[in-house]
Amino acid sequence: MTDLVAKRYVKALLIDSDAKSIAAISEELGEISQAYNENKFKDIISSSEVNGSAKVEFILSLNDKASDTVKNLIKLLGENKRLDIIPSIVEELKNQLSVINNNYAGVIYTNNELKEADVKAIEAQFSKKFEVNLTLEQDVCDYDGIKVDIDGLGVEISFSKDRLRTQMIEHILKAV
Repeated sequence: MTDLVAKRYVKALLIDSDAKSIAAISEELGEISQAYNENKFKDIISSSEVNGSAKVEFILSLNDKASDTVKNLIKLLGENKRLDIIPSIVEELKNQLSVINNNYAGVIYTNNELKEADVKAIEAQFSKKFEVNLTLEQDVCDYDGIKVDIDGLGVEISFSKDRLRTQMIEHILKAV
């Protein structure tokens, strides 16, 4: 639900804005949204004992150099009692910046670390396939195979040894 509300605020921010100003707004709100990782901060924001204007002033004090757009957005969120969606707004702004700039980030999940040249080759192939600028990072985990997840594009491609083994067994059983 908060994602849908955040998308509406981001849509309003995108009107008559260029990529540079959106990036600046995203950076300013990103600094503020880091405070949402602290439990005490969340307690203050969700507290019914602290009035809305005090919450707004508290949030604005986190970034003294905030632009008028960010200040007005935070005041509007405070009036509508939606200060808790700032991290969702930041995430949506980053997604929209990716679309505007045609830059995306993804993750390669494997159980063995790949060579840097292999990662660059995968990046190049996917960049060419989807006609985007792509940056991939590795996550060495217990995934038995390889999986490439590009969240901004909604793409997930995987090759699992277990799935291949199962499909081979099924194919052999059908042939017999």
